[in-house]
Amino acid sequence: MFEQVKLSYAADALEPYVDTLTVETHYGKHHATYTKNFNDAAEKAGLADKTAEEILGNLDAVADEGLRKALRNNGGGYYNHNLYFSTLSPTPGAISEKLKAAIEEAFGSVDAVIEKLSALAAGQFGSGWAFLSVTPDGKVAISASPNQDNPISEGTGNTPILALDVWEHAYYLKYKNLRPDYIKAFFKVLDWGAVSDLYEKAIG
Repeated sequence: MFEQVKLSYAADALEPYVDTLTVETHYGKHHATYTKNFNDAAEKAGLADKTAEEILGNLDAVADEGLRKALRNNGGGYYNHNLYFSTLSPTPGAISEKLKAAIEEAFGSVDAVIEKLSALAAGQFGSGWAFLSVTPDGKVAISASPNQDNPISEGTGNTPILALDVWEHAYYLKYKNLRPDYIKAFFKVLDWGAVSDLYEKAIG
């Protein structure tokens, strides 16, 4: 059974950058609904014994179009939100030297990758995400995906380690239509230590 990641912080702990009501609504309602619907769809598809990554990476194997769509949308919502919430913290950790070096090799600096991710997120038309991912050869790459898609469901072979949610439910209660302000705030509570741990896991 797929379970929501347990928050390591209270709902009000990310204030003033992410407000309490948004955490309660985003995590407690939106993420919870994606998780429930993903479990239901996986059960119907006979895939409840698979990991989220296995399901999202092999959607073409699901013959039923309705089930395939349900798995893509709700599985993506489950996976993306687990990643998003697990890498936020009121006391963010520092980036590791290994991840820093990979980012500097690909983008020049950590500030540069933040700038590029921010631009992707701000420029995403409608709902979607911006991702920092690890490629199969251990390098890092950035991308944007619509809706609840991600590099796994898109078949890139990359493993996301940072997910920036730009669905309106992630920010509209506090920031209204000022998405760039929310994006700046996101990086104030992004736990680079947690992202670094995911990088280490991805490269093995």
